[in-house]
Order: sequence, then structure tokens, then C-alpha cells
Amino acid sequence: MDTYELLTRNAAEVVTEEELRTLADDPEGKRAYVGYEPSGVLHLGHLLTANKLIDLQDAGLDVVVLLADVHAYLNGKGSFEEIRATAEQMKAQFLAYGLDEDSTEFVLGSDYQLDDDYELDLHELELATSLNRAQRAMAEIQGGETAKVSHVVYPLMQALDIEYLDVDVAVGGLDQRKVHMLAREELPSLGYEKRPAIHTPIVGDLETGEGKMSSSEGITISMEDSTEALREKVNSAFCPPTRDPEGDLVNPVLELFQYHVFPRFEEVVVERPDEYGGDLQYDDYEALAADLEGGELHPADAKGALADYLDELIAPGRERLREIRGE
Repeated sequence: MDTYELLTRNAAEVVTEEELRTLADDPEGKRAYVGYEPSGVLHLGHLLTANKLIDLQDAGLDVVVLLADVHAYLNGKGSFEEIRATAEQMKAQFLAYGLDEDSTEFVLGSDYQLDDDYELDLHELELATSLNRAQRAMAEIQGGETAKVSHVVYPLMQALDIEYLDVDVAVGGLDQRKVHMLAREELPSLGYEKRPAIHTPIVGDLETGEGKMSSSEGITISMEDSTEALREKVNSAFCPPTRDPEGDLVNPVLELFQYHVFPRFEEVVVERPDEYGGDLQYDDYEALAADLEGGELHPADAKGALADYLDELIAPGRERLREIRGE
């Protein structure tokens, strides 16, 4: 797999391909960034983008993880003291999950977002950006909440973060796309360069295959889950014997294999008794998905293997959480 393929593996979109190919030609010393609100225990949504960060590190890039305490405060997630304590927990979980400590820089937003230069640039963006434009950028992140002034400042800060963190590429889920497009449109007005962006997919709801997996609604899997709880959640997941269910549904079990398991394991073994054909071995996602569709792989067996591999991925973070909590 060449550098560009590694940078774009499992990406839903890159903006733009030409810019990212230029970066792939000389990745050493380049910096990628992703931002997270310190809002609790890491779940599969966090870990999907973390898998992409690991890809970028394998390609030779350094990674900046913004633990956005000011953003979280603007979004009503608690006091700064509470938010920063959560940020420290999240940092420990990311490292336990597999980010390379030597090439990962963790930054609090308050380390620079309260400085005069940043504040003045933020006011410049406020002058240049219409209220409707800022609201559109924030809409997918904000959800159904009543819009507040802080909600329209939030995406402008995200745009500035790309400049002030001195990064070469921005990473985020597809729900961050409008924010990244705002940054590309508005940063040049301040004399700053626009940067490429890599957008990761949004995994479907685990129980229904509809919409997207959410930590606030429905079922999600997090580092807080015990092995037993994780297995129970996976066993209850929607998994028709196809990769393309009818309507707007997706197969979340296959998505988790594609975006979480195969990027981290060279081989996946589905254990089965000899009376049911014995173990199945897969070197890539396509072979596993084809066997599910063809009837060779039963959904129940796929779920059992998925639970095992997800548990192996989150186990170090689960243990780290227990240490932090003194359990």
C-alpha cells in the first residue's frame, strides 16, 4: 500500500485529492490534526478517526490531538476544571488504544485560544462570516439543540484551530465537512493557507442500521464496556446477510469490520466448530463481506468474531480507565 492509499484508506471523502497527493509525496514532518470535545469515555466514533490517525502516523506524519476544552465549555459540557479532568482521561485512553506517543501531541484549546492574536483573528472571522453560514457549518454537530451565540462562534474557532495548530491536513468525520469547508473558504481572507481534509465515514446505528451510531441515543460501544457488555451489544446488532440492505439501511456489523477491525489486524479468524465447517480466515474485508452475502459466513458467527476483535482493541483503554478510577 503506497502512502496515498494509506492516507485515504477507508476515507469517505478527501478534499482535495490533488492537495493530498502532494502531501503524500513528502509526508515526513507533516502534521495532521483532529479535535475532540473532552466529553467522556472514548467510544467507537472517536476510535474510527483514531484508526485514521494511526494510518497517518504509519505514513510518517505527526499527529496533533486537540482536546477542545474551550469548545466543550461553549457547548455546555461543564466547568473548565471538570472538562480538563476528562481531557486527561481521554489522552490516556487514546495512547492505550494505539496512538504513538512519540509522534502524538495533545493540546488543550485553552493553551492558545484565549491569546490576543487568536481572539483578534476570531473577531475578523466574525466580521467576515454571515450568521447563516456559521449556523450551516455547525448544524450537523449541534443536532436539534436550540441555536445559541456560542454555537455560531464554535465553527469559526474550529477554522482558526487549523492555522494556530500549524497543521498540514485536518481529519474528522463527515459531520465535520461543513466546518472544514468554512475553513477553506475563510482562512485565506486572513492571509492563511487553506489545508486539505480527510473525512471518515459515519457508522450506522448498531441496533437498527439506520442513521448513525450515537453515544447519546441508541446503542454504542465504548471503552467503559466490559467484555460481557460488549458481546451482548454486538449480538443484538442488526446484521442482515448482505452488505447492502434495502432502503437507507446499512449493515453496521460489516461497517465495524471494515473501519475498525481490518485496519488494525492483518488477519481475521472466525472460529466455528468443525461440524459447521471449521474456522474461516480472512486477509481483507471484501472476502469476509462476500462470504456473508454468499451464505458461507453466518451473521451469528460474524458477530462472535467481531465482539472478540473489538474487545481486544478496547481492552487496553478499559484497563487504563480502571487504573485512573482506582477500580
